Amino acid sequence: MKMMRKQERQNAIKELLRQYNIDRQEEIVELLKQQGINVTQATISRDVKEMQLIKLPSPTGQYKYSFPAEKKMNTEKKLRKTLRGAYITARVQGEFLLLKVSPGNGPVIASLIDQMRYKDIFGTLGDDDTVLIITKESYKPNDILQKLLEMIE
Repeated sequence: MKMMRKQERQNAIKELLRQYNIDRQEEIVELLKQQGINVTQATISRDVKEMQLIKLPSPTGQYKYSFPAEKKMNTEKKLRKTLRGAYITARVQGEFLLLKVSPGNGPVIASLIDQMRYKDIFGTLGDDDTVLIITKESYKPNDILQKLLEMIE
């Protein structure tokens, strides 16, 4: 079993919450153990409190841990502002939308787009001056581009 820094452990918890409907701290402990991460329930309890995790009803009617309700308007405001200052150009191919942005802005824009949780976006990758947006199968990247360009106007 390996020891892990708090930030790494909390990132692992976030990933578990994205993958599973977890309703008990003991489940988090067990899932982390399966990954070779040895933690106590008390440690997870502190993490849950620090990460401000909340319990929400799941589709099955049970409750599950979830992230705190993000301030979507605040995130949208940040995305709008960052795009206005950094957007250079965009290209579309297949289900991919490639944004060119000013250096240093790629990771921030990719993260903000992820935080917006758009239903038509499968995922994003951001490097120094590029953001790759991958759309879900039935959605068109041009629609997403239009949405982003409207933010810049």
